[in-house]
Amino acid sequence: MTDYENLTVDHDDGVATVTLDSTAGRNSLTLEMADELIAVAAELGEDQETRCIVLTHEGQFFGSGADLSQLEGDDSDAARLRQLAGRAHEAVIQFQQTETPVVGAVNGIAAGIGFSLALMPDLLVLGEDTTLRFAYPGIGLTGDGGSTFFLPRLVGLRNAKEIVLRDEPIGPEKAVDLGLATEVVPSEEFDDHVADLAADLASGPTHALGTASRLLTESYERGLESHLAAETDAIAKAARTEDYERGLGAFFGEDDPEFVGY
Repeated sequence: MTDYENLTVDHDDGVATVTLDSTAGRNSLTLEMADELIAVAAELGEDQETRCIVLTHEGQFFGSGADLSQLEGDDSDAARLRQLAGRAHEAVIQFQQTETPVVGAVNGIAAGIGFSLALMPDLLVLGEDTTLRFAYPGIGLTGDGGSTFFLPRLVGLRNAKEIVLRDEPIGPEKAVDLGLATEVVPSEEFDDHVADLAADLASGPTHALGTASRLLTESYERGLESHLAAETDAIAKAARTEDYERGLGAFFGEDDPEFVGY
């Protein structure tokens, strides 16, 4: 596994934990960090031993936004922001294409691109100390990292517009109520709970879980006929996996299936 400057990767029995730790401080996104997110997503996506990815953070910030110290505050920043957003978007695409379940684990502040990245995982676990905030309007910007794509799909258009236009901090309980997050966990139980959840997902049929999740996301972009065709292709491919053979064999037996992830 590659060594990175802005994140660490730990492997434990099928779970790859990616911990964000930007060299710029407050986990602000730099171009180098975005490139490392692209690389780690691609690397884990091709690793058969990785059956669940946890995306979490070091310190108080899951992400505080872009590294504003690299900006000039005038129209020359347009090119810089276009480049940074483009690399961040490639990272989001790579994570979405891994066909591996992704769990977000946030127990701190997620704002700007940090907010956007928190919306990306299949499941999002929040600690009691979490604050989510869109934050882009505070510096006169519009949003990137997939925030305006995922928000209306998670909370509905009306709620998404309120989150963006009012730009208020969102606590963990409200985030769950809105549909932004899966659950809230007490801080003292946070790490153990995330580890148990990831281990449970890692013991499942990885290809089937990842593909089903992707089908759900892509359903918004297709008509019924084309989506049914995608479902047909996906289930036929799943039937060629060893997990399918193990699952079907266990269905007619007495023991639970022991999936291997492929």
